[in-house]
Amino acid sequence: MDFTRRHFFSRASTGIGIAALSGLLERDLAAAGEGMPGLPHFAPKAKRVIYLFQSGAPSQMETFDYKPKLMDLQGTELPDAIRKGQRLTGMTSTQSSFPVAPSKFAFAQHGKSGAWVSELLPHTAKVVDEICFVKTLHTEAINHDPAITFFQTGFQLAGRPSIGSWLSYGLGSDNKDLPAFVVMTSQPTGGRGDQPLYDRLWGSGFLPSRYQGVKFRSIGDPVLHLSNPPGFTAGDRRRFVDDLGKLNQMKLDDFGDPEIATRISQYEMAYRMQTSVPDLTDLSKEPASTFERYGADSRKPGTFAANCLLARRLAERGVRFIQLFHRGWDQHNHLPEQIVEQCKDTDQGAAALVADLKERGLLEDTLVVWGGEFGRTVYCQGKLTKDDYGRDHHPRCFTVWMAGGGVKAGMSFGETDEYCYNIAADPVHVHDLHATILHCLGVDHTKLTFKYLGRHFRLTDVHGKVVKQVLS
Repeated sequence: MDFTRRHFFSRASTGIGIAALSGLLERDLAAAGEGMPGLPHFAPKAKRVIYLFQSGAPSQMETFDYKPKLMDLQGTELPDAIRKGQRLTGMTSTQSSFPVAPSKFAFAQHGKSGAWVSELLPHTAKVVDEICFVKTLHTEAINHDPAITFFQTGFQLAGRPSIGSWLSYGLGSDNKDLPAFVVMTSQPTGGRGDQPLYDRLWGSGFLPSRYQGVKFRSIGDPVLHLSNPPGFTAGDRRRFVDDLGKLNQMKLDDFGDPEIATRISQYEMAYRMQTSVPDLTDLSKEPASTFERYGADSRKPGTFAANCLLARRLAERGVRFIQLFHRGWDQHNHLPEQIVEQCKDTDQGAAALVADLKERGLLEDTLVVWGGEFGRTVYCQGKLTKDDYGRDHHPRCFTVWMAGGGVKAGMSFGETDEYCYNIAADPVHVHDLHATILHCLGVDHTKLTFKYLGRHFRLTDVHGKVVKQVLS
């Protein structure tokens, strides 16, 4: 009879093999509910995260990084001293000219903080005193897939755990009837969501699969197979799960495979979700004022606004990491026309979420993050006209904002140069952002690790520093 290595260890009654396997199982099972022993490492300011990921990369010059001097430079060539020979994508590297394209949208200062916000985001402008703008994010990735993967996993190549999976593994869940990590996606008006989103972006990588994100759908059951088939009662389901659990437990006893333990726990979670998820997604008891706050789209399942409302309801129920992906920000051409639609899709919902959380006393321990995978170039991609222009990918500087648990409200951090092309002060790397998010949750990013292939991996790899200047 052939024995696998895992089978051999599981059959062994003595020796370091069974001890090591036992430790792995204990660690895996402990993290399933309460999180890893010793976490959080220190008192957290935030208990949960809502990450509003704007897939495709919003232009910082049309949203939050006001550059009035560019108006005097319209159509002039971007100086070599500014570009500094930096890497370009294949979409503009063959251009013979790099004309400066200032934003055609007006900016104004808002709130007591005096934050500059584009006219495209009137609702966000009303909550700027709750927001910390970080204007100097930068990344090495210059194309969408590696850049989005980097933001989710801390690495440009696929295969590592997503940030939500790391937190699910480390901190566990505050609600035994819902997953610790939930994902929702939305499409832009007009359906121009040209950058694909893969399930691996919320995957668990080399962590046990119980820590992967659970994607909620907007059509039919929010989660596949949530409803019982015709003629199959709740009692039938309970007996089925119990019997299946016994069979899986027999296999777990035989082989000691942590993925079998995952299967047992996930079947139990699925059973509990048959009650918890319909209650979560039933918006009939929400008052009309809620839909007025989030906007008319919040009544349409699958929109960004509706997902923001569900994110608040998930936060109320103690879900650890809630991530919303909104596609369609990749405006290489016709940016002025397309970004108007994108902002209409997302502005009111995001601002309403911040205001709603604050009103309910949840913002103080909920960290909200907004941003994409990189920024956009100050120079025009394609032909520059008075009313039309496009922008290529720009990893050198871009803006994200955070609000709530653990960050200072009503402030801006970091400065870019007058061309919005390079960082002038206080750079913040993707690893630094991850380290800061984890810090708000009471996690030392250097200590949340998982041993795989002989190495202790972490979300921030061997990099990252907490941006203490933005912490409250």
